Parts: sequence; structure tokens; C-alpha cells
Amino acid sequence: MSNLFLPFFDLLQFVMELWRFMELKGVSMNNICSSLMMQALCKGGYLKEAFDIMDLLGESQCLYPVLPLYNSLLRSCTKMRSIIQASKCLNLMEKKLVGKNEVTYTELLKLAVLQNNFSAAHLIWKEYIKNYTTSIIALRRFIWSFTKLGDLKSAYNMLQQIVSLAIRGNISIGRTVYGKLYSTRLDIPVPSNKGLGSTILDLKDNKKLDSYGLNGQKHSLLMKVLRWSFNDIIHGCAKQKNYMLARKLMLQMENLGLQPSSHTYDGFIKAVVSHRSFVDVIGVLEKMQQKNLKPYDSTLATLSITCSKALQLDLAEALLNKIAECQCPHPYNVLLASCDALNQPERALRVFAKMKQNLFLPNIRTYELLFSLFGVVNAPYEDSNILSQVDTAKRINAIEKDMAKNGIHHSYLSMRNLLRALGEEGMVTELIQYLQVAENLFIYRNPSLGKHMYNTVLHYLVEAKKSSLAIAIFKRMKLIGSPPDSETYNIMIDCCSITECYRSACLLMAMMIRKGFCPVTCTYTAIIKILLQDENFNEALNILKQVILDGIQPDVLLFNTFLKEACYKERIDVIEFIVECMHREKVPPDSATCGYVFSAYVNSGFYNTAIEALQVLSLRMMSEDGNILREKKNFVNEFILSEDLNVESQILKLFEDSEDELAVGLLNLRWCAVAGFPICESADQSLWAKRLERMQL
Repeated sequence: MSNLFLPFFDLLQFVMELWRFMELKGVSMNNICSSLMMQALCKGGYLKEAFDIMDLLGESQCLYPVLPLYNSLLRSCTKMRSIIQASKCLNLMEKKLVGKNEVTYTELLKLAVLQNNFSAAHLIWKEYIKNYTTSIIALRRFIWSFTKLGDLKSAYNMLQQIVSLAIRGNISIGRTVYGKLYSTRLDIPVPSNKGLGSTILDLKDNKKLDSYGLNGQKHSLLMKVLRWSFNDIIHGCAKQKNYMLARKLMLQMENLGLQPSSHTYDGFIKAVVSHRSFVDVIGVLEKMQQKNLKPYDSTLATLSITCSKALQLDLAEALLNKIAECQCPHPYNVLLASCDALNQPERALRVFAKMKQNLFLPNIRTYELLFSLFGVVNAPYEDSNILSQVDTAKRINAIEKDMAKNGIHHSYLSMRNLLRALGEEGMVTELIQYLQVAENLFIYRNPSLGKHMYNTVLHYLVEAKKSSLAIAIFKRMKLIGSPPDSETYNIMIDCCSITECYRSACLLMAMMIRKGFCPVTCTYTAIIKILLQDENFNEALNILKQVILDGIQPDVLLFNTFLKEACYKERIDVIEFIVECMHREKVPPDSATCGYVFSAYVNSGFYNTAIEALQVLSLRMMSEDGNILREKKNFVNEFILSEDLNVESQILKLFEDSEDELAVGLLNLRWCAVAGFPICESADQSLWAKRLERMQL
């Protein structure tokens, strides 16, 4: 007999040997033996063999498969996600006229959820209430199913029926020796006269359930079932971003005296983040802490993501550090993206180190962000050098090694970010090498993907004044079949400023128009730059006037192109024309504008005018109407006229908050005050500005 106990992977052989052994010993098969045999085969995954034996038993005159046996077979089909076998079982049940009981309906519900079949679940509900009066356990199963299928309205109505039954004391809940809850009422069909939505309770009518004289065990089981059902719907609200229903359910739980669990708050917080600010979300977390409820890791992850998106990075990082186990790197990636947006590579490095320390595996999105964060060594306003280029190469190599270690290959975006990093550092040789890698990985297989990558490379080649390489890449782009777009043509027109070839720029512009791309501000900026290199100010100014007449909004870069050349050539007339044109077109100056205009007047010996112009442009840079010092009197005393040695450090901190224009403007005005010049509180007070306003454009 001991030879019959074979390993589990020979379960089928074991069952068949046991059956033959029974026949050999003259032991008759009864319903109990057949049921246990079927259960063993189903648990082992031998559904086909179980069906064959079911057919065989059905042909026997001594044995007849009963409903529990079919339910067991149906349950196994559902567990193994075998829709075909489940349909076969249902057909067999219908053929044998075995009927259905509550267990059958439970398995049918699971099958409907497995198939994501919304209409089937409603048909099961209609058939169920024709045969049975609703019970708390049955309603709890339907709530789970309808929530999974996204029908929150029906699930909510069923929940109100559960509450109604609980208030009336119709509990009928028990617990098996294995801890599983079941309905204690007899499985006898009694039709229900209630459908969906027949029991809708007002929140103010709900009374605390511990006032109904339930014994301890019944009260505990009831509360457990109720909490499960509330949790199901609240988590469904989180998926559908239905904050209002989730809030309504939380209030009802409070009215019923039903304490929310950590799982409840996990769903509620996920619903809250879809409609409320991070302040409200943190308020919910504080409520949890007041109730001594420890948030789940998924709750902390949701909170961290919310804070990261709100750019509250200290709080986001603190929440992330509390997570013991993270199922995916998404919360870390969102925080890294915010670090990238706020230019905080030091924090990003700390976050990534924490991620590695906790053994959370990065994905390709992580590496896309790492290339964006660490590919460029130099901070803004700094030029690359040999040391920064060496450092960049080391960083890129380290990131790619880590990618290889985790078996992750380059994505289209990670390669674009890498190319941008190399371009920012002026590493032309490496830029071309990685472009070839990108061509092999992406562009040759799908030329349409090459457009943005080629544009990135062309932009940095033109910036590095590598016109010959840029022209070669442009030709290769067209040869491969990657169609140039408006950005491509604008870059190549700008490239003509390196070769100082106005004719080529005009040909490219004509080609651009033929391809259906309209010239934009940067197109005319490039054309004007070429004309100004030949000192053709008149033609350049005519183009500017035509741009304005055509309704194309000029930007500060276009105007600065004029100011730069006019400064070098000491053309004060052009300087003043452009400054007034900027003012009338409501284009605020930037730091470069201030520098060109100030230098032009100084180079021509007009020192007082230079200071006055610097003050007016600084005020216009800080606010649109140039009246910021009138509106904010504290700026004058706190930043401009203050004798405190730390004032300039405080002004420089504005750069960290991306308030560059305000910081530069305050520094300019402070310098004027230190030089002994009176401060002009409004651009409208300046005689220089008034003189320019009378100019005919």
C-alpha cells in the first residue's frame, strides 16, 4: 500500500491506482469517495480527467453526481481561470438538471468577474433574488463582484441593504473551524421581493450598531463583514477617482460606529488625491495617526507621490523613507522627476541611493530620469570644460553599467536624454557615436522616431558651431527617410548664420514653406542674425516690422539679436528703436537685454543714460508695468538700500526659487544705489523712457 503514495506530481496516477486497488479489494465507490476523488483531481489541476470521471460516474446506475460535486468542479475551473472548462461544467449541470444553490451563485459571480462580464453579474443577481431572500454574506459577495466590475452604484445600494439587515438584527453569520465566514441560515430557496436600490438609507437615519443588543461574537462578525464591504466600495472609489462617494461612505461608517481600518484609509486616501490638494491628503494621514493606525506601504507611496507632484519634496522624501517594501519604483520615479524639475540633483542622488539600499529595483523610467538629472555636470550659467566632460562621461558610464546589471535596455526617451546631456557638455564626438547607436536601436527600424533625436543632435552641433557636421547629419536624416519638421528647418536656417550664407537660409525657408511649415519667430531670428552679421540693419529692421504686421509675436531672443549687434557696432539709434519696440509689444527684457543696452551707452560715453536705462529695463524685467518698487516698498529698504552685508546672499537665493528676473533686477538696482545714483521707483518716471515713447516706429 505504501507504493501508492506517490509524489504530488503523479497525483493522477495515484488516484487511478487507488481506484483500481478499491475495485481489486471489492470496495464499492460511493458518493463520498467520488467527491473526494474529484476534489483531489481538481486541486491537482486535472480538470479534463475530472470531467471524464464525472461523465463515467453519470453513466453509473449506483452513483449519481450531486450538486456539491459540480460546485467543487466549477470552483476549480474558476481558480484555474479556465473559462472553457467552466462553460463545459455549466452545460453539464444544465443537462443533468442538478439546479443551483448559493454556492453555485458564488462561483458564477467569480466567473463573471474573471471574464469582466458586467451584464452576466446583473443576470446572476436577478436570478438569485428570484430564488433566495438576500442575506448579509450573499450581499457581501455581490458587493465584491459589482465593485470589481466597476458598478459602484449597484454595490452601494447592496451595502445599504446589508446595513438595513444589520439594523433589523437579521445577522445569520457564523464562522467555520478554519475561520471562514458563512451564512447560518438553511440553503432553502425563498424568493426575495427586493431588487437593487430598494433599500436606500439616509445617513442621518443610521444608528450605531452596538446599540442593538447583539452578543459579542455576532457583533464582531457583523462588524467584520460590514467593514469588508465598505472597504471594497471605497477602494472601488479610489480606482474610479470618485471622491464624493468615498467621503459619503466614510461618514456613514462614522455614524454606524464602524471604525475605519488602515485598509479603509488606504482606499480613501487614494480617492482623496484625485480631487483634493496635498494639504487635505496630509490631513487624512493625521487623522489616522490620531487613531493610532499605521498606514500601509501603499498608502505612504500614494502620499509621497502626491507631495512630489505638489513639489513638497521634503515631505515626499520623508514619507518615502518610511516605506518598508515597495512593489514598484513609481513613487521613487515621481520624486526623481520633481528633483529634475527643481534642479535638485543632490536630493535625487540621495533618493536613488535609498532606493538601492532598500533593494527596490529601478525600471527604465528611473534611468531616463537619471540621465536627465546627472548627464549634465555644469549648473545653469556655467560653460562646459574638460573636467566637466570627463565627469559626464563617468556618470553616463556608471548609469549604463547599472542598466546592464539590471538587464534594462535603452528606451527612446533615455537615449534622447543621454544625447541632450552630451550636447549640453559640448561632447561632439560622443554625441555622434551615440547617435549611431540610436540609429541602430530605433531609427533604422522606424525612421519616424528619428525626427526628435536628429533635432537634438543638430541643435547642439549648431550651438557648438560644427556646421559641416550638422549639414552631413541633415543629409543623412533625409537619406534614412526620417522627415524633417519645422524645428529641423529652423535649426538648419540658424546653421546658416555660422556659414554666413543668407542665400542658403532663404532656400531652406522656401523648402520649409513648400513642406507646409509656416515660419515662426525663431525662423526670422535666424534670418535677421545673418543680415546683421553683414551689417544690413535696414533690411533686418524691415523684416522685424513685417513680422509684427503679420501678427507673429516676437520674443526677447529676436530683440536681443538686434541689440547684440547694435551694441558691437555702437548703433545707439537701433538700440533705442528696439527697446521702445519691445516696450510697445509688451516683451519684457531679460538680463542679456540689460547688458547690451548698458554696454552700448557706456561704450559711447553716455554714462548717466546707461544707468538710467539699466534701471528702467531692470524694473520692466521685474514686473510688466515697471512699477514693482511702488507696489512693494519693502524691496527698496530690504534689498536695494540696505547696508546689511548678507543682503546680496539673500538676493542670490531667489535663483534657487527660479526667480531669475527678480534676482537680476534687484542686483542691478542695488549696484546703481551703491554707485551713488538715485533709485527710480517707476519706469514711467524716467525721462529716457518718456523720450523713447515719443519715437516714431
